[in-house]
Amino acid sequence: MRVLGRVLIAVVAVLLVVAIGVRAKFGGGRLLEDRSGVPAIAEDAVEVVARLDYPPGNVAVAPDGRVFITLHPDGAPPLAVVELVDGRPVPYPSAAYQHPGDDAVPHFQSVLALRIDRQGRLWTLDHAHFGRGQPRLLAFDVATGAVVHRHDFPSDVAGLLSMLNDFQVAPDGATVYVAEASPLVHTPAVIVYDVASGTSRRLLDSHPSVLPEDYLLRVAGRDMRLLGLYDLRIGVDSIALDRDGAWLYYGPVNGDRMYRIATRDLRDPALDPAALAARVEDYGPKPLSDGLSSDDAGNVLITAPEHSAILALGPDRRLRTLVKAPRLRWPDGLSFGPDGWLYVTCSALEHVLFRSSAHMRAHAPYHVFRFRPGAAGAPGH
Repeated sequence: MRVLGRVLIAVVAVLLVVAIGVRAKFGGGRLLEDRSGVPAIAEDAVEVVARLDYPPGNVAVAPDGRVFITLHPDGAPPLAVVELVDGRPVPYPSAAYQHPGDDAVPHFQSVLALRIDRQGRLWTLDHAHFGRGQPRLLAFDVATGAVVHRHDFPSDVAGLLSMLNDFQVAPDGATVYVAEASPLVHTPAVIVYDVASGTSRRLLDSHPSVLPEDYLLRVAGRDMRLLGLYDLRIGVDSIALDRDGAWLYYGPVNGDRMYRIATRDLRDPALDPAALAARVEDYGPKPLSDGLSSDDAGNVLITAPEHSAILALGPDRRLRTLVKAPRLRWPDGLSFGPDGWLYVTCSALEHVLFRSSAHMRAHAPYHVFRFRPGAAGAPGH
């Protein structure tokens, strides 16, 4: 019994040391001041597009108004990628892609982000359970649902514990820019994929502009913390291209600055890491953020989960608030659609992350909304 007691004491001591280490490395932080203000658009101008049993992840809207979303993988949904038909989720491109089965079908593993490019392709980005599977880009012909492009990321670009979180496709469809958020090990990066050559490169690896800062994420009064030890800190996730594809705007979720870099520099393999890092520009302020988009007037649109708001960072590099309402629970992904509509998914992750499935179900329904922000943008963007 004495030996058993000593073993238990040793185990407890080791666990305590580990807990202290986790808390020291991943715990604590400070709150960022509320950078939202009086909204320019009334709450009643925000329309409900869909009410869902599971939280949505991202959204892409085609020029003809078809709406595609992912169901957030952290919500353990029965489907991964769906089209909203009369407000209801229908598997896209078919049920066969939603679960393992026929080896001929590259089934979805954990798809979070999706985009429609100007060539009529619906792109999906699969982080494959934080790199435990095969991280992958798939592109489908929107009209037919046929796979028209596939890229399996090599392990030196997106390896174990990576998280391919969000992405944007260049206007000419030739380049895909990916945010590797790395929330588990904090080695984020921007990944650039050349469609024609089928090659991907990992850039700005752990550069200050992609790393999370020491900010605590507090949403709906809840600190996003696991077991009182691990405070959620996410690196580069927010990512957008300007209308012409000349600039990539990006920033960490837990960060108060928006950065940008010329896409020609990201595509230039002759630039070494130091030279590329020197091209990064501190563009302006932002809230703790999730999704980004951009409009035809040069605004960068930003979802602000802490304040249930969507902000715009203008060409004057000042923030203004477009909409702000309690029902915008963790506004997440953005996509312009036709006729000037901006669609937003609200994933309500404060009721999903580190919560039981019963808790998540009790806080349904989850929503997709839309409103007109003023300036229009490219559908699917």
